Amino acid sequence: MSSAKHAKERAREAEKERPLPESLSLPRVGADSHAHLDSDQLWPEFESVLERAARAGLSHIGQVFLRHSAYLDRRELMGKPRPGLPELFFLLGIHPCDGLTVTEEEWPAIEEDFRHDDRLRAVGEIGLDFYWKECPRDVQERIFRLQLRIAARLDRPVVIHSRDAFADTLRVLDDEGFAGRPLLWHCFGGDEDAARALLNRGWHISLPGPVTYPANSALRDAVRIIPGDRLLVETDCPYLAPVPWRGRRNEPALCAFTAAAVAEVRGEAADELWARCGDNARRFFGIA
Repeated sequence: MSSAKHAKERAREAEKERPLPESLSLPRVGADSHAHLDSDQLWPEFESVLERAARAGLSHIGQVFLRHSAYLDRRELMGKPRPGLPELFFLLGIHPCDGLTVTEEEWPAIEEDFRHDDRLRAVGEIGLDFYWKECPRDVQERIFRLQLRIAARLDRPVVIHSRDAFADTLRVLDDEGFAGRPLLWHCFGGDEDAARALLNRGWHISLPGPVTYPANSALRDAVRIIPGDRLLVETDCPYLAPVPWRGRRNEPALCAFTAAAVAEVRGEAADELWARCGDNARRFFGIA
């Protein structure tokens, strides 16, 4: 057999050895607080993705729309009831790198949609992303502040995206008076000091798949100090799959492995942490 065939055979065997999330036997009470089910990688398998999520123990999934047009195009199909499958709730916000694509006419339309669609539970993900150099920082900050003010007028929670911009994100949030307001720090990857900065402002923290990566010991140290009632888990799928599916496409079902890893770090039972994080998500997003 050629070396190429050997490599393919080894890859197939490795795939077979990856455990399925339902092997964790978690109860049907979990919540993935942040998913992009309308992404090109997941949308073609939308129904199958939801079926796998149900088998993994998910009852709710937060679908994040990054553009107003995406919400308008898919809100009805994605929001229709599906008995036996996880319930979707919606988040809508303009990503920091999409500020140049938004017209001024869209802002009042977005605000109006929040007033009339109860499935829209939070403004997000919004914030600052200084990793991508082609996204002008002044534009990012302008639309960040604009969306924070929309959330304040609507009295809705916000979900924050912050990449390579922690201090500036805090500066804007403090300027806009968001300490003590309902806020979820999505895809948290910081250390204990960063976690304390968020917790001292009364905010919630959502943990993604990279908490399972061996190199992220500082993140796992931070996990230990997060109060149980302010902790959520997420996938940010299709990105950031947790171990043992690292390197593959992520999806809500794999959130179970993130929760199990977090429970181990905190010295808790996986099913209890799973249920608590689900309850925290439902409470934060105002889901009955």
